[in-house]
Amino acid sequence: MSLAPAADVASPDAALAAATRRQAWLRGLAPLLALLLAFAIGALFIAAIGENPLEIYGLMLQGTLGSGYGIGMTLFKATPLVFTGLAVALGFRAGLFNIGVEGQLYLGAFAAAMTGTWLAHLPAPVLLPLCVLAAALAGGAWAAIPGALKARFGAHEVINTIMLNFIAFAIVSFCGRWVFQTATVRTAEIGAGAQLARLSDFAPALRGSPANLSLLIALVVAALTGVLLFRTRLGYELRAVGLNAPAAEYGGVRLGRAQLVAMVLSGAIAGLGGTNFVLGYKHFFELGFSGGVGFLGIAVALVGRNQPLGVVLAALVFGVLSHGGLAINQRVPKEFVEILEAIVILLAIGLQQVVERIARRLA
Repeated sequence: MSLAPAADVASPDAALAAATRRQAWLRGLAPLLALLLAFAIGALFIAAIGENPLEIYGLMLQGTLGSGYGIGMTLFKATPLVFTGLAVALGFRAGLFNIGVEGQLYLGAFAAAMTGTWLAHLPAPVLLPLCVLAAALAGGAWAAIPGALKARFGAHEVINTIMLNFIAFAIVSFCGRWVFQTATVRTAEIGAGAQLARLSDFAPALRGSPANLSLLIALVVAALTGVLLFRTRLGYELRAVGLNAPAAEYGGVRLGRAQLVAMVLSGAIAGLGGTNFVLGYKHFFELGFSGGVGFLGIAVALVGRNQPLGVVLAALVFGVLSHGGLAINQRVPKEFVEILEAIVILLAIGLQQVVERIARRLA
């Protein structure tokens, strides 16, 4: 019996699979190309002020990846970006733009600090999970407000989340009148049982850096987010809503419920970002500690293409840029790193559109 017909039948499937692989590779190259082009443009800025780009970039790498302390600082800077990037990415996947990640992280950190202070007498196996849970619940509860408004009234989440950021900052400042230490803008120190161990306790080469086990929490959350989005029915519904909300609703997805759940989960992940500072580093909450990591999480999600693994890698890149700026600020203006980050974001967005057009032609 001839096998030619079977081969003829299988060939279209093989061609489709090959085209799909090419599309995946092409889409995956977009962030890398954005980074390479951004550093090339950055080299022009460095040369324009009379410095050697190779020397400056060499100093940046030496200060971040050339020593144990530098690696630890890079991991410390990247840890909250993993949380905020995942929070934004999950919202994007459901068609929601959660710009309130900064406020959600802020309230999560404050809730963790208050829990760790008020219940300081509890043993670590009880207190530490309670503090982590408090951070997630505070962030999720705050995100539920714009989620409910979106689900019930169709109110745009961008406007609501932006305004809720300022309200969150104001609430914490107001509460600080009663809970902050005298003549300070910080809370009392959390109980010893709520403190996360430093990574240097397990890797002595990182000694001196504040990198801590909140990084492990971030990686676990990234893995769970991937499972949720791509291995569960809920994740399928969230992605369906993000791709085509009317079609998803016609197919049986409860649109309002999906939007509310997406916002709550996004806020909970953002709230966990506060554990890096409160539980793992300073062991207290301090006004203004976040430094814009919630907003930078938007860039991390975009560069990471809303994929959990991509978000982790993008957070590491931005961690290198963030700490690397300290290593080169005597040779170039401190704003250089901010310019470089902005260029990366713009190129990531622009190249993604170009790559998508090419990928569709390959289909």
